[in-house]
Amino acid sequence: MSRIVACVACLLVLTATVSADPVGNETDPADPRGGRIVALYPNPVADGDRGEFVVVDLPTAGNWSLVDDGTTARIPNGTAGRVALSPDPDAASATGPHRVVEVSGGVALANDGDDLRLLRDGEVVDAVSYARAPEGERWIRGGEPRWRPLGYRPRPVFDAGPATARAFVLPDAPSVPATALRRADRRILLAGYTFTSRRIADELAAAAGRGVAVRVLVDDAPVGGMTDREAAALDRLVAAGVEVEVVGGERARYAFHHAKYAVVDDRAIVLTENWKPSGTGGNGSRGWGVVVRSPEVAAELARVFETDTGWRDSTPWEGFRRGRTFHPSEPADGSYPARVDPEPVGVDRVRILTAPGNAEAGIVRELDGATDRIDVIQPTVGSPTHPFLRACVRAAERGVRVRILLSGAWYVAEENRALVDGLNAHAERRDLPLSARVAEPRGRYEKIHAKGVVVDDRTVVVGSANWNNHSVRENREVALVLESRDAAAYYRGVFESDWNAGTPRLPVGLLAAVAVAAAVALAFARRRLTVDVGRTREGRS
Repeated sequence: MSRIVACVACLLVLTATVSADPVGNETDPADPRGGRIVALYPNPVADGDRGEFVVVDLPTAGNWSLVDDGTTARIPNGTAGRVALSPDPDAASATGPHRVVEVSGGVALANDGDDLRLLRDGEVVDAVSYARAPEGERWIRGGEPRWRPLGYRPRPVFDAGPATARAFVLPDAPSVPATALRRADRRILLAGYTFTSRRIADELAAAAGRGVAVRVLVDDAPVGGMTDREAAALDRLVAAGVEVEVVGGERARYAFHHAKYAVVDDRAIVLTENWKPSGTGGNGSRGWGVVVRSPEVAAELARVFETDTGWRDSTPWEGFRRGRTFHPSEPADGSYPARVDPEPVGVDRVRILTAPGNAEAGIVRELDGATDRIDVIQPTVGSPTHPFLRACVRAAERGVRVRILLSGAWYVAEENRALVDGLNAHAERRDLPLSARVAEPRGRYEKIHAKGVVVDDRTVVVGSANWNNHSVRENREVALVLESRDAAAYYRGVFESDWNAGTPRLPVGLLAAVAVAAAVALAFARRRLTVDVGRTREGRS
């Protein structure tokens, strides 16, 4: 039993944030003046791996060849510059961004790993190797991450400068996003995971009717499948002149399009909630949202939207829905009091985080920068070793007061209570200013669905990113970092209310600590053998 306790403690206090890349490595060129292998695409989503390629930089034309495990591909004389080498140039042209050159001899890239060498006049000038090639992903030299879905390029953190904003929470203020859409004069770009809200559909249809250019993008396969209500809502939008697309499929750049935002002229709405009755409709979830008035924020989110609709994993709704069936569903119909009014807030600086790419490091950076207190509200935490949770433990170890509020919804209640007990036991043993609770709605909302952080009295993180690796590494997510004392005070006030309504955990003694630590260890061991609830349900909602 003591070994289990020690194991749990080690999981909670791990501080390493970067692990070795398990699937790709490279060697330095033997001749820095020679060519370089810069990218690989070994495992296309196609029969027989049609369309695989190797991208090389060749400084000049010459006697070049590419070798792997005894086979040699001759590169045509006269080839120079950055080119993609492939035995099937027609298929590779459909997948690669570079000029494609057909090579004879046929180097066949192995899906389970390979060693490649670039030769000039028979001498090796560069070499790379990889251990396993994920389907549909490219290996990028020097990339972070090394393997990326074909068509995906990480975005840098975007610094939009100062702005004015309107902070709100759900279910208290469902009129805020609807009103923002109603004021559109030129454009609406609405991005979501699911879309079933009749109220929001009314606003979009009305905007299209008065000449606003309206476009909608949603995920093609949310967990549980697309519902008949969503299909009907999207049908209605198309009939009203709204351009609707779905993103996903076998060539998808993201596991899920999970972002929840809208660009409305020069304003942006960023949410933790889905465009459905339980979310923006105010009929269920505790959520956070903000409307930011900033041409810079709107322009960057418009660029994200164009990126996500501008590739072949995005399909017009009319073509996607042809011949498909959808499963029945019932809308959330809860009724909750409006206790928290929206408030205007000044923002000194807005930064836009996106996933995959920069959101994980960006949120860790905010947590690591805390000097006084951190308040976290999340549906669940995917693992006790998640980088965000480890950053919270590090903060507590340097004296920062940390509070973590998790959902009590039935599908995460058991694991959340185990994690809460384990965290509190660990904090008591180490005398850390860290505490955790499972939320008690007490009639104010149905469940926690917000994904928010308040750092010190200066910074708020609000957006779609859940605290699990699947969310921040495989999904399209959008979050804002608001440097604003006004915003920090507003969301912390909501957090205090939700925290104080939760059931506090009593201090535990040594025997109790051992018991709960064992429960945590067993719970997470069981999750390794089953499906992580954070990924299959809340992590994708």
